[in-house]
Amino acid sequence: MVITALAFDFTNGFHDTGNAMATSIATGALSPRVAVAVSGLLNFIGAFLSLAVAATIASGLVNTADVTLTVVAAGLAGGIIWNLITWLFGIPSSSSHALIGGVIGATIAAAGGSAVLWHGLTSKVIIPAALSPVIAGLVAAAGTWTLYRISRSLTQGARGHGFRIGQIGSACMVSLAHGTNDAQKTMGVITLALIVNGNLAKGSNAPVWVIVCCALAISIGTYIGGWRVIRTLGKGLVEIEAPQGMAAESASAAVILLSSSFGYSLSTTHVATGSIIGTGLGKKGAEVRWGVAGRMATAWLFTLPCSGLVGAAAYGIAHAVNGSVGVIIVLIILAALAGLIYYRSRGSKVDHNNVNTEWAGTVTPAEPEPAAAA
Repeated sequence: MVITALAFDFTNGFHDTGNAMATSIATGALSPRVAVAVSGLLNFIGAFLSLAVAATIASGLVNTADVTLTVVAAGLAGGIIWNLITWLFGIPSSSSHALIGGVIGATIAAAGGSAVLWHGLTSKVIIPAALSPVIAGLVAAAGTWTLYRISRSLTQGARGHGFRIGQIGSACMVSLAHGTNDAQKTMGVITLALIVNGNLAKGSNAPVWVIVCCALAISIGTYIGGWRVIRTLGKGLVEIEAPQGMAAESASAAVILLSSSFGYSLSTTHVATGSIIGTGLGKKGAEVRWGVAGRMATAWLFTLPCSGLVGAAAYGIAHAVNGSVGVIIVLIILAALAGLIYYRSRGSKVDHNNVNTEWAGTVTPAEPEPAAAA
């Protein structure tokens, strides 16, 4: 079960790399490979800075008395499958909500709706999910307008150079904030499993070994680089200039760090997306691709219920077989589906070499025109 949880943490890392580094890569502030390496390191450090979100996941969403290790494994399966499907299509959906949806779906399948702490789910997940992109977008729009206003006397070249340097610092802050928020979700799930299994007392914080393992898993996933999602965020929503990138990253870092301090299981994807759209609204003449934003918002609406259905189905399979054999069968199915999705992705490869190719309507870059015969 711990290995499955760390596998989810790994997918969380590469799925959400774009939240911190997409705009810096798009503007050229950092090269793609350097960006993911820096982000991975700071995700690792950020994982040690707070445990408030881990506590929310471990005991604030479901009644631990009704949770079994089978429920936890099934919930993780729901989160992993949704992460991989949305990554394949380059959709920046919420890894956080995929995990939460999977655990809640499996819990309902096992013990019914009464096992879910609906008030905690509403106050610490659903309401922040609705408000965070709006708040981040407003902050980013105001920041973008201000940055262009105060730099209006500079040449375009000088402005771009200065703000690209500033982006390095703001992107690092987002990566650090991402570690304080997202790495803790897997810590919370493992802690929940340890509580259920009797290894920890109810209400316990994550042990040190859990923190270290989760920090490593998310940082390695981040370094791998979720290039498909990075491309959508960096090139698909708005054509970003350096002042916009710095404003988006600063707004995202501020909102994520504030929410982490209150223990809100915030979607860093929602925050980053809202911030990027806000920069398009804050810059005169900028174009926001609302069609792309609409597809992303649709995926957000389906994340909780779809991952919940997968979690419930995984629990049903495991429970029907009964015992650890059922869990092993679920994990085999999970590995097979993951392999199939990865194989499918190789047919439309996106990596550090083509992530910054101009947007042509889809996450897959257009093939270059063949050279004319002499």
